[in-house]
Amino acid sequence: MRTVFSFFVLCSLFFAGNAHADILVFKTGRTMSVQSYRVDGDMATARLRAGGEVSFPAAMITRVDADEAPYPVPADEVPVPAVEAVALAVPIPAGVADDVLAGRPFAGLISSAAAVHHVDARLIHAVIEQESNYEARARSRKGARGLMQLMPATARQYGVGNSYDPKANIEAGVRHLKDLLTRLDLPKALAAYNAGEGTVRRYGGLPPFPETQNYVRQILQRVGQ
Repeated sequence: MRTVFSFFVLCSLFFAGNAHADILVFKTGRTMSVQSYRVDGDMATARLRAGGEVSFPAAMITRVDADEAPYPVPADEVPVPAVEAVALAVPIPAGVADDVLAGRPFAGLISSAAAVHHVDARLIHAVIEQESNYEARARSRKGARGLMQLMPATARQYGVGNSYDPKANIEAGVRHLKDLLTRLDLPKALAAYNAGEGTVRRYGGLPPFPETQNYVRQILQRVGQ
């Protein structure tokens, strides 16, 4: 399947100048029309018609069809920014979100925690992607650890003995996020997750820190808020 998929990728690159569009057909039967796509190892990255990119396991695709409605490219189109910068700002397209999330790391643990604590799984994925990019052994310079980057005090608060354990980390991180959401609206809760609830209350809203403001903006964009 990878060989066939790679063949389609080469074709899409060859015809890129004609601004054609493609329809990705997922194993679930759902489809998604995209400007173009590429495969890097086991991951596929699709460039969306509305701009930006989204990545998912290449094995989720069964075939690629030509879209009868080509993507119109304006004559003065501005070059697309780097993948890393664009991907952060693009929510997963409606109708494909469940398929994409199901193919991401730790999807089962995230889905279970989302159901138990009534937190949108898309939000949990967005926080994890922002915090650690799904690296279970991630550790920040400030000492935050694991998938949801638990600080030692937060880990103790929720009874986590090993912050590098994915299940314990996700459970505690989601509980912490849920607790913040019961007291604050979503943007402020995300700011509190990043900078601390005391900081948010001290400033009466999002603190004037570029890191925190960028953190909140990127997560909200990921979930389409």
